[in-house]
Amino acid sequence: MYIKTTNDITVTVNPQYLETESSPEDSHYVWSYHVKIDNLSSESVHLKSRYWKIIDAQGLSQEVRGDGVVGEQPCIDPGKSFEYTSGAPLRTPGGLMVGQYHMEKQNGETMDIEIPAFSLDSPYQQAIVN
Repeated sequence: MYIKTTNDITVTVNPQYLETESSPEDSHYVWSYHVKIDNLSSESVHLKSRYWKIIDAQGLSQEVRGDGVVGEQPCIDPGKSFEYTSGAPLRTPGGLMVGQYHMEKQNGETMDIEIPAFSLDSPYQQAIVN
């Protein structure tokens, strides 16, 4: 698991390689990632948008921006959490993801909440020893 806290909002990510969805012979590798967002602050927050940077094992990156997550723009009350699962395909057997959630407090103030960088590992990636 990967965990990061920004402005009293904790984001926990748990990625998992999906063997049954992947096709290594076709350079198609798929992961799911489960995200839990805990609001440790004293105010409700509204998740407005997301930003992801996805980098494959060859260093090629793509950026993804959009409203909310999995079709929702959840409001998370103090002491509550929101969870969802999504997925990411790559053409390489490994990579990493990192990003931000753009949130708005009740008073209209906005903030960017860091999503921890997490690795997308599969049994097909070549191990590198330094």
